[in-house]
Amino acid sequence: MEAVSKALAVLAGDDAHDLFTKTFNPALLQKESSQNSARRSAASRVLSSAAAKLHSPRLSTLATQVKLDAFTRVIKAIDDMIAQLLKEKDAEIKHKDFCVDEFNTNQLQTEKKEREKQDLIAKIEDLEMTIKALTEAID
Repeated sequence: MEAVSKALAVLAGDDAHDLFTKTFNPALLQKESSQNSARRSAASRVLSSAAAKLHSPRLSTLATQVKLDAFTRVIKAIDDMIAQLLKEKDAEIKHKDFCVDEFNTNQLQTEKKEREKQDLIAKIEDLEMTIKALTEAID
């Protein structure tokens, strides 16, 4: 259920809406499917009436399946979309974990190099003081 909510959130987002607006082609819109729908509902009514006369739960189930068969492709498409979104989510989580690890490693290396830099600066100052003291001692 959570995956469906997330899928709907993605599909209802502004980016998805903008993309849909840019790519929408009204020529591809299905205008009528009433013929198939009428046949399907007529077959469902016949099966339902036969199921009622014969008191057959199997025929009743078949009538329901005939009525809802149009949604099987939609349900399959939604399931495929959810599976794809879950794969993308897993890939994004792996990528985020990789980035966090690399960021932490980089931060540690930067801190280590900063300490080395400070140590070298202190050593340079110490050597400059030694050179100055030895130069004054010679003069």
